[in-house]
Amino acid sequence: MLSLALLIPWSMLIQRWLYGVKGPSLHSVVSRFRFDIFGRALVIILPAWLVYIGVQYLAPGSVPEGIAWTNTNVLLFILATLLLTPLQAAGEEYGFRGLVFRVAGGWARGARAGLVVGILVSAVAFAFIHFSTDPWLNLHYVIFAVGTALITWRTGGIEIAVVLHAGINTLVLMMEAALRQDFQAAVDRSAGVGEIAMILAPAIVITLTTVVVFVITWRSGPARTPALQSQDVKRVAVP
Repeated sequence: MLSLALLIPWSMLIQRWLYGVKGPSLHSVVSRFRFDIFGRALVIILPAWLVYIGVQYLAPGSVPEGIAWTNTNVLLFILATLLLTPLQAAGEEYGFRGLVFRVAGGWARGARAGLVVGILVSAVAFAFIHFSTDPWLNLHYVIFAVGTALITWRTGGIEIAVVLHAGINTLVLMMEAALRQDFQAAVDRSAGVGEIAMILAPAIVITLTTVVVFVITWRSGPARTPALQSQDVKRVAVP
C-alpha cells in the first residue's frame, strides 16, 4: 500500500521531468486538490458503497467461516487499512487517471481522439497491473477505469475518482478483517473466481456516478484550466 501511495509524488515528478508540466496540475485543472468536491462526493458515494457492502457480506452463504485471527491482529489490520488504503487508492488514481491518462491522450491528434486513446490505454493498463486471469474481474477493472477516467475528464480533477476507489477498497478490507477472512483467498484473481454477480453492484455505482457527473456538467462541459477559459473569452470578444 505504501509503494502504491508513492505513485502520487512519483507521477508528479515524472510529469515535471519528462514533460515540463508542474506536478500539482495532476490534482485538478486549478492545480490543487479540491476538498469541497471531495467532501460532497464522499457524502453521496460512501452510502452507495455501504449498501454494496451490506448486500455483499450479509447475503446468506456469501461469507465463509473466518479463520484464526487474534483480536489484536484484527484491530491492527483495520487501523492500517484506515490509514493506508485511501493513500493506496489515491496513488493508483494519480498514476492511471492522472499521468497515464494524460500521456496516452497526447499520442493522438485532436481532443476527441486524445480522450478516446487516453481512456482506452489507461483502462487496459489498469486492468493489466492487477494480473488477473479471470474475465469477469478484468471486465470489472475496465468498467471501473473507464468510468473514473470519464469522471476525471468531465470534472477536471481526480477527487471523485479517489472517493470511488478509496471507498470500496477501504470498506472491503475492513470487512474482510472484521470477519476474520482468509486474505490469501480474498486476493485470488485466478480464472474462475469471478462471476457477474460479483461485479454487478460496483458497475452500477460507477455507472450511476458517471451519469450524474455528466448531467451536472451538461451545460458547462468538461472543466478546463482558468487560462484556457480566459483564452476562450478573449476569442469570443474579438470581432
